[in-house]
Amino acid sequence: MKPLGPIPAGFAAIDGVLALAGRPVTEWVEEAGDTPLFLYSADRIRARVAQLRAAMPERLALHYAVKANPFGPVLEVFSELVDGFDIASGGELALVQAAGIAAGRVSFAGPGKRDRELEAAIAAGVTLNCESEAEARRALAIGDALGVAPRLAIRVNPEFDLKGSGMKMGGGAKPFGLDAERVPALAREIVAAGAQWRGFHIFAGSQALDGAAIAETQGQALDLAARLTRESGVPLPHCNLGGGMGIPYFPGDMPVDVALVGERLDERFAALPDELAATDFCIELGRYLVGEAGVYLTRVIDRKISHGEVFLVTDGGLHHQLAASGNFGTVVRRNYPVAIATRFDAEAEEEANVVGCLCTPLDRLADKGAFPRADPGDLVAVFCAGAYGASASPSAFLGQGAALEMLV
Repeated sequence: MKPLGPIPAGFAAIDGVLALAGRPVTEWVEEAGDTPLFLYSADRIRARVAQLRAAMPERLALHYAVKANPFGPVLEVFSELVDGFDIASGGELALVQAAGIAAGRVSFAGPGKRDRELEAAIAAGVTLNCESEAEARRALAIGDALGVAPRLAIRVNPEFDLKGSGMKMGGGAKPFGLDAERVPALAREIVAAGAQWRGFHIFAGSQALDGAAIAETQGQALDLAARLTRESGVPLPHCNLGGGMGIPYFPGDMPVDVALVGERLDERFAALPDELAATDFCIELGRYLVGEAGVYLTRVIDRKISHGEVFLVTDGGLHHQLAASGNFGTVVRRNYPVAIATRFDAEAEEEANVVGCLCTPLDRLADKGAFPRADPGDLVAVFCAGAYGASASPSAFLGQGAALEMLV
């Protein structure tokens, strides 16, 4: 058997069925009208934000990275909980606007911004995290044409990366941000052009579980911000220290020690150099805030035996849960936390594979996991489904279509 990933703490059963928001998930499926279904818990989101706020220095603002989960009702919950929102496309700008989020709370990062995206962001009053000199100059020209002083920051490609991160966003040649040695000149150019100077965005990596490594990277980001401020001769109004905090997906993964991260950052804030004394700081997190608040539910359609192995064939699959299938950047496929939702508190009694409905051997949600017996009609739950699920998976593959989504 292959071990399954750790189910996040706090999930329980009602009459043997996985429960969310005080009701068995079978009731939520009935209310939604079908499977597959993503369920997102507002209470779990609120609890995670409260936990993080308690651990971090009071001075530190908290931003939500919309790319993790752009579902409208989820954005509306976060609008009451966080200080800002980070987007990565004009499409995400439209989503935050539809959720009633003020543009002044929004920053826009990502390479390859089209002129129409820059124009929409500048006209709305969004902060642009410029990824190159050329992008900054296009933004300045668009601002001139609109008669608007654009709100511009520089995304910095730092010399360091985040140790142990699942995705390294800094260090060496990268498509993200401007190499650090070129930042001071561009900062001076932006200010001289009359733009609203908004500072730096320094993002070194994501999906790290080592609190000490995250704290070290934040310290390096502070040192870099101070150095670039000195070299540019331009005051630093704001600095986004990036994210980095991950969640446990796989066997053996342990949660981030957020208390340690907060303590180390508080120590650094207490000894900031003069260049950063008046700077506002934030971190941007997506997966850490919403990932463990989501559950993906898919129904067993068929139970079959092939060469002695049990296959539970579901109506879902990688077209909704690309990451859980092992096809979203994972080198060696390992099992996500998966359970039989309709027999959530039952003991395991067999080894089974959970597969999807697509005509590809890549469509696997669990390999040789230990499960209670499941039959057609039972529900399978994939946990840690609140981030990079519905919006990060190829729902149009083989014409299957999108899953339903509900905030509960």
